[in-house]
Amino acid sequence: MAGHSKFKNIMHRKGAQDKKRSNLFSKLSREITVAAKMGTPDPDMNPRLRLAVNTAKAQSMPKDNIQRAIDKASAGDDENYEEVRYEGYGPGGSAIIVEALTDNRNRTATAVRTAFSKNGGNLGTEGSVAHGFERLGYIEYGADAGSEDKVLEAAMEAGAEDISSSADGHEIWTAAEDLHQVSSDLEKSLGEAKEVKLAWKPNITVDMDEKGASTLLKLIDALDDDDDVQTVWGNYDISDEVMAKLDADA
Repeated sequence: MAGHSKFKNIMHRKGAQDKKRSNLFSKLSREITVAAKMGTPDPDMNPRLRLAVNTAKAQSMPKDNIQRAIDKASAGDDENYEEVRYEGYGPGGSAIIVEALTDNRNRTATAVRTAFSKNGGNLGTEGSVAHGFERLGYIEYGADAGSEDKVLEAAMEAGAEDISSSADGHEIWTAAEDLHQVSSDLEKSLGEAKEVKLAWKPNITVDMDEKGASTLLKLIDALDDDDDVQTVWGNYDISDEVMAKLDADA
């Protein structure tokens, strides 16, 4: 089950999102409201809502904001969001999956297409790149959760499919349908996770050079800036050396 994962790299640097705290909270609130509308407003009885709430907590979203987002679902407002997935190609032969929650498909599609075209990419059709990814559950723990052996044992007992550990922490993968149960079992033995979510994990990654990585990160930032876009996934790999050069030039 061991093996090195570059998922953090693939998810893009969180620092960029952390600087846009209000924008991030808005996206988290939308997901919480949609999850609560689709099921019960009780996180313990609604796996999707529990994931959304846990993600919000991990991003230090205030409890009042979380509760307001849940309450909004039962307030009978006219906002109705639908889930939309876009797929396309970024610089350097990279493949990108964009997940959005929108109340206006035309607006969101236009914004996503513009972000791709202005930043070295092309928006494809549905299914054009998803075949190169697996839909899996992802659970992240910090290094303080325990040793690699301890986390590995706990993950195996909980029914996880794969785990990778590094100095930064532990990344645990599950079947998509097992995510809620595995995360609940792990919480009993390891405490609350830093992150729990459904993810698109690439089967093969593409190494990016400095030029391609620079353009690609601009594309991801442009997509992240859109209020309708919830998550951006990719199959790219940017080495520490290339990332250091980009950070130095920033």
